[in-house]
Amino acid sequence: MSRPSPTPSPRLTRRAMLTAGTALALTAVIQWPAQATTGMDADAFLALSKELTGKADLDGDIAAKMLKAFETIGKTDEIAALANGQAKPDLGNDIVAAWYSGFSPDPDSSEVVAYNDALMWQAMPYTKPMGQCGGETGYWAEPPVG
Repeated sequence: MSRPSPTPSPRLTRRAMLTAGTALALTAVIQWPAQATTGMDADAFLALSKELTGKADLDGDIAAKMLKAFETIGKTDEIAALANGQAKPDLGNDIVAAWYSGFSPDPDSSEVVAYNDALMWQAMPYTKPMGQCGGETGYWAEPPVG
């Protein structure tokens, strides 16, 4: 009985290495067109949020964090559609709720996107965020001004 001759092991050529490197680099860019076609960026999300909440003084950095949180749960296309005039009342309510609570809209996340800047503190002027100083010692003995 004769033994089968061993198959030669593949050699890594310069061409194979360049092809593999190019393919690896392209995998990072492949997702870019899908995100770019949505037309939703932080500025557009901020404008939509201002319209939905009726607040003109929303923070752009917080808007970027919130948009990222909505991207995590796959809502970017729906937000872009809402910004383009399609009726999506549940999504609009979710965006407003995120601004008021400061929590990420991702139900699997415990991330707080904004705490001191959450709109609930403006809606409840009689209180303040926990851990934030309200004034001099004994300030709570007098009723709030305003």
